[in-house]
Amino acid sequence: MSTAPSKPDDGPDFEAEWRAHSLTTTSFAVLGLLAMRDWTAYELAQQMKRSFSYFWPRAERRIYDEPKRLADAGYVQAQRESVGRRPRTRWLITPKGRKALRAWLGEPPSTAPTMEFEGMLKVFLAEHAGKKQLTDTLARIRAAADERARELATMSGEVAADGGLFPERMHINALAMKYMVEANELTARWAAESEAVVRGWRNTVSPGEPARQAARERFSDLAEQ
Repeated sequence: MSTAPSKPDDGPDFEAEWRAHSLTTTSFAVLGLLAMRDWTAYELAQQMKRSFSYFWPRAERRIYDEPKRLADAGYVQAQRESVGRRPRTRWLITPKGRKALRAWLGEPPSTAPTMEFEGMLKVFLAEHAGKKQLTDTLARIRAAADERARELATMSGEVAADGGLFPERMHINALAMKYMVEANELTARWAAESEAVVRGWRNTVSPGEPARQAARERFSDLAEQ
């Protein structure tokens, strides 16, 4: 964790609690959702996927563990209920949890933006494969970006129509959605342009002198940017 925000002398030492309970950024993502409304663990996992998968993807199985960690810290509490004969647990944020979330939100982000992008890893190591494998990878990246563009457009249309699940925070959602749409557009455009470039290579190891010269010029342009 980065440096904790200032607190009154008698206030809780949230940073120490976060370390003691092994709370992570994902823990606070879950806590943030619970600050909007109460959820079951299943509902939390689905909402995490809908809300955060574009910029904070996490395995679904990890989400199910977070409410218990947050409960150990006193940030959420369990509410037992029954649906027919089936018991289930809903999780509710506590006042202490809201204070902890506010303290965490007041910290500076711990790192610059990063990506988890398997396709880019395959592009970076492409000299160990063939030209067709690389162009196929780029085509799949482009297709995935096109599919994501349709998903984002559908989500945007739903919010535009009736405000979505949380109309009261539409102004916040719009900031995040703009970033996701534009980042996805960049990925799609880059993949299409890269596909065209690679088609002009002889192969991934010896692409030819014109390709190498074009790469040098590209690096010069990027350095100036």
